[in-house]
Amino acid sequence: MNRMRLLAGAGVVMVLAGVSGCRSPYVQADVKNASGATVNLVEVDYPSASFGVQSLAPGAEFHYRFKILGEGETQILWTDAAEKQHTVKGPSLHEGLQGPLMVTITGATATWETQLH
Repeated sequence: MNRMRLLAGAGVVMVLAGVSGCRSPYVQADVKNASGATVNLVEVDYPSASFGVQSLAPGAEFHYRFKILGEGETQILWTDAAEKQHTVKGPSLHEGLQGPLMVTITGATATWETQLH
């Protein structure tokens, strides 16, 4: 009988944990190419890691989810159609932040929009 209560109690705890939405904070990053030409070797650096894509066509977006470990600066690097390399610094990030982060490449520069909390 005690074993049944223990199993029932464990089941209730598991259900409540699932319903309460226990999940790790993450950043939904979107990189958009609004430059009018294909960009290559796109890389976004963030604290403790980076992500990227080989090429991004005009108007295309690249989506990536990540978890911030530590704290530090962000930056985006890419090569334009004239094979010129560009680097634009972004916001500082720290562990525990979550929400959307949008980087838009607009030619020789890039803009950053964040709604991180």
